[in-house]
Amino acid sequence: MQRIQSIPALKAADIQAEVQRLQQKKRNRLIFRNTLIFLLAVVALAVLLAQTIFPVMQTLGNSMAPTLQQGDTLVAVKTSKLHKGDLVAFYFNNRLLVKRVIGLPGDTVDIDKKGQVTVNGKALKEPYVKNLVKGEVNIKLPFEVPQERYFVLGDDRETTIDSRNSIVGTVAPDQLVGKVVLRVWPFERFGNPNQ
Repeated sequence: MQRIQSIPALKAADIQAEVQRLQQKKRNRLIFRNTLIFLLAVVALAVLLAQTIFPVMQTLGNSMAPTLQQGDTLVAVKTSKLHKGDLVAFYFNNRLLVKRVIGLPGDTVDIDKKGQVTVNGKALKEPYVKNLVKGEVNIKLPFEVPQERYFVLGDDRETTIDSRNSIVGTVAPDQLVGKVVLRVWPFERFGNPNQ
């Protein structure tokens, strides 16, 4: 004779608790899935914006010192309206450079022996330049900026190679990445680097 083991009777409360546990597990999975989809969408949007409208870059070197330092993380905005004094990011030989717009199309730029820059006969006030020096110049001065080109200089005139040198020359619109509008890192210097 075989003994039959009895199965404990399920209580309604136990069944209800198990149903609630399974429903909560399903809700948690749904929340996790929706959160993951949302985060992926945010990342995709951030990458899209960074590539198309607000490029993000990091400075290498000190050619823009003291305005920018090595490792500063910058945000630029794509624009066709540039002004004298704007910081711009542009491509040169597959490298991303940041310099300051000094001359616009049609302007005449000159630099004297002491490094004083004049544009259209007016001396520039450049509080962002530590040491006024002429630097490495191999173009004929005074220099007339061609149409649809920009004359750019680094703020550290002693070390930077910029539009004063024919290697870099003037910057064409198709080289431009954008106007630098925000420094986001290091956080203690967060803000507009143009100010």
